[in-house]
Amino acid sequence: MIMCSPSASLTVWAGSWLAGCSAPDDILEALSAWAPRHTIAAGDPVTGGRNDLPWSSRGNLPGTGVMALLKVIRETMAQPGAQLRLVLPVPGDVRGLPPGTAFAADAIEAGEGILIGVPGTEATGLIPQWADDDTLQWTIYSTPIPPAPGPDLSLGDAEYTMREAVRDAADALMQLHTTSVGAADSDPRELIEAELADYSRHDYPESIPLRARRILDTADHVAAILTVAQREPASSPTSSTSIGAQESLLRPLWDAIRAARLVAVHAAARGVS
Repeated sequence: MIMCSPSASLTVWAGSWLAGCSAPDDILEALSAWAPRHTIAAGDPVTGGRNDLPWSSRGNLPGTGVMALLKVIRETMAQPGAQLRLVLPVPGDVRGLPPGTAFAADAIEAGEGILIGVPGTEATGLIPQWADDDTLQWTIYSTPIPPAPGPDLSLGDAEYTMREAVRDAADALMQLHTTSVGAADSDPRELIEAELADYSRHDYPESIPLRARRILDTADHVAAILTVAQREPASSPTSSTSIGAQESLLRPLWDAIRAARLVAVHAAARGVS
C-alpha cells in the first residue's frame, strides 16, 4: 500500500528524478525500504535483446538491478509525449491495461505495474515480483501503451473522497466487530497504529505536491483501518452475516482507496499541484 506498492514508490520517485528534483541515490534508498536486493530481467527474449538484459527468472546480478531499471526508464521517457503510468488492477477492474498481453496477465496477478511510453505506441511495462524474502525482481515487458482509461478524479475530489472514507471505514470496522462471533482480544486502535507504522517506512520526495501527499497519507489511514477490519473478525468464528458484511462494506472503500492513490501518484509523477 502507498507507499502502497513498489510500483507506486518507483513511479513517484522516478517522476521526481526525471524532473531534476531527486537523485538516483534517492530512488535507491526509497526502493531499499521494500527489499534489500533488486534484480531486473526481461519478460521475453526480444525485450531482453533490446535492453541488453537477461531473460531469466533469476534476474540480474546483485546490486545492478535498480541502476539498469533507471536506464530503461530514462531512455523510454526521452520520447516526446511519454508518460509514467501506475496501474493497480484487481479482478473485475483492469482499466488501463493493454488487453491480451503478457504484461496485463502478470499485472493482474501481481496487483500492480507501471506503463512507460507514448500512448498508442509499443513501449515498456514493469512489474515487480518477489523472488525470495529479500529480493524484488523487476520484469520488463515490451507492450502496447493504451490510451488513458479516462480522466482521473481531480485532486480535490480525491481528497474529499478520502476524508469521507476515514469515517466510513471506522463505521465498517465497528459493524464488522458487532457481527463477528466472539470478541477479539486485540485493541483495534493499536493494530491500526501498527499498520500505519509499517506504511511510514516508505517516504515521498520533497517535490511531491502537498495535496497529493495528504491524499496518500489519508489513503494509508483508511487502508490500515480496512486491513484491521478484514483481519479481526477472521480471528474468531464468523457468521455468514459477518462474511457478507465484509464484502459489502469493504470492497467499495478499497476501490475508493485505489482510485485516490492513482490520482495522487500520477499528480506527483507529473508535478501537478
